[in-house]
Amino acid sequence: MRSINGYTRTCGLLGNPVEHTLSPVIHNFLAEKMGEGFVYVPFRVQEDKLAEAVKGAFALNLLGLNVTVPYKSAVIPYLQELDPLAERIGAVNTLVRCEKGFKGYNTDMPGLYRAMCADGVRMEGVKALLLGAGGVAKAAAMLLAQKGADSIVILNRTLERAAQVADTVNQFAGRRIADAMMLTEHERLSRDGKYLAIQATNLGMFPDTAGVAVEDESFYDRIDTGYDLIFNPWETKFMKLVKSRGGRAFNGSKMLLYQGIIAYELWTGRIVEEPLAEAAYQKMMEAMKL
Repeated sequence: MRSINGYTRTCGLLGNPVEHTLSPVIHNFLAEKMGEGFVYVPFRVQEDKLAEAVKGAFALNLLGLNVTVPYKSAVIPYLQELDPLAERIGAVNTLVRCEKGFKGYNTDMPGLYRAMCADGVRMEGVKALLLGAGGVAKAAAMLLAQKGADSIVILNRTLERAAQVADTVNQFAGRRIADAMMLTEHERLSRDGKYLAIQATNLGMFPDTAGVAVEDESFYDRIDTGYDLIFNPWETKFMKLVKSRGGRAFNGSKMLLYQGIIAYELWTGRIVEEPLAEAAYQKMMEAMKL
């Protein structure tokens, strides 16, 4: 067991809620195996205390932080610097200590890419659907554009939010690749071929596991591969519906792993090799009792 002493640094997670997080499992396991002198703990922060939390974390000499809902965009005004990718996405999930504050990064996009590669999910040449229009949905849409998807449809409860994401993705791609549509309009989707669908809403997340963005079962006939960014429960209602119509379905556990690994690498300057990443994933499974 690692010793905690006067040289030990602290990293952590800012969010609300944070009680369900598996991030301490990942980071404390990596730190122990790589002999890194830090510990990782979750910090539940009330909305009106976010600015104080970031300032206090710097004052307390924290090495770095992850940021989760609902603060991935809200935290940006309190940062000293912003990585270009995070600025383009408009959301951060990792803060790295710099001289006068924290620099914000987005490891969701590269983390999702490594996860989808590990699961054998192809992005090049696909027709894609994005369910949701938050920061993680924007990161996923930009990844799809970068990796050569043929088209992307952003489905959201409100058309305005979906259109904002589509505009950002089109500017990023330098061409018209993304379109916006309300979730209630899903019947307008093309029936020419099947889609890769990324589920990027909180619907179906524990404890409200009955939630799903689209209830209509016929919608799932159009999905070849469903990728739900939720990891708890292990199999969401979205995933069950995709499978019931003959499609493949994956959860967000590997995205959680790899976005965490990339954050760890930013904090420590060290590279996590794949065998250790796989061992960290097994630790996550044990923590979830799977």
